[in-house]
Amino acid sequence: MKNLPTLSALVWVLGFVPAAALLGACDQRPMIEPPLAQPASGSVPASQPQPAAVTSSAAGTSTASTAAPAFIPPPDSAIPDNEFGQKVKLGQRIFNNTGQEAPQFVGNTLRCANCHLDSGRLANSAPLWAAYVAYPAYRSKTGRVDTFSERLQGCFVYSMNGKAPPAGGDVLVALESYAFFLAKGAPVGASLPGRGYPTPAQPPLAVDFARGEIVFQQKCALCHGADGQGQSSHGAVVFPALWGPQSFNWGAGMGSLKNAAGFIKANMPLSQGNTLTDQEAWDVAAFMNSHERPQDPRFQGSVADTRNKYHDSPDDMYGRTVNGQVLGQGLAPATKTRGH
Repeated sequence: MKNLPTLSALVWVLGFVPAAALLGACDQRPMIEPPLAQPASGSVPASQPQPAAVTSSAAGTSTASTAAPAFIPPPDSAIPDNEFGQKVKLGQRIFNNTGQEAPQFVGNTLRCANCHLDSGRLANSAPLWAAYVAYPAYRSKTGRVDTFSERLQGCFVYSMNGKAPPAGGDVLVALESYAFFLAKGAPVGASLPGRGYPTPAQPPLAVDFARGEIVFQQKCALCHGADGQGQSSHGAVVFPALWGPQSFNWGAGMGSLKNAAGFIKANMPLSQGNTLTDQEAWDVAAFMNSHERPQDPRFQGSVADTRNKYHDSPDDMYGRTVNGQVLGQGLAPATKTRGH
């Protein structure tokens, strides 16, 4: 895409474009078949992806609360002019331009700020300040208590489809310093209002791929492309890929329908959060997550075994069959574009 207008910092994030047209009904629905292996006892059958009931966890997904005052992180002008301030500024640069500042650990064209909006400041988009004070914390994903540094490493492995920076290395020290700065004044150990993505309300209808495609084409494709592969200007990515080889892999948290729907509902269209209906948010999340993307690094040798161990949830499209294709086959890494 050439000659895009000058874009603010928010252009880096997953932006959906508003459209006047509303979601329409669709009579032709693709067949969504059950996963390759039977779900564990007690799981919801997977013949149609159903949004699961959501509970808060140490991982950070929470509903916004009015019981406590909103936390406001300090402004950039408060970054001190000393050695610590230099590390904070480096962390901020890595956060906003991850592939440029830490290319050896990034395997796609995403950056931290794509999913943590406004440079990690915006409430209800998994802000960095709320995560910092919540760790160490137990995470069901790892089955143990993780440090904040380990949580950051997971972002590189899954969301960036790369590899974990070493603990104590320049990249993690800088990111931790930036998070520490943003969290100044926040109560340690608290689950602050605005942490994670809000828990999305259950939609009135079962989530639907075909309806989600309508939402995507009406409200998302102008920025992310009709093929979902994002947009670039002068070789630099300005709107990220939502699926395919340049997007997050199957192990990323955004692969969960509830996480994706929560993020979309609260934050999209870009700068116009909470304008989509709950149904639209769930449906477009299902459409986005029903496309192939890089393999889960925890792959167990088969899609069925990997689903049984890591993806056995009605919120997860991994291992399901959509339009005759089993999701979870994985994609080979693609060459990153210039500027990332």
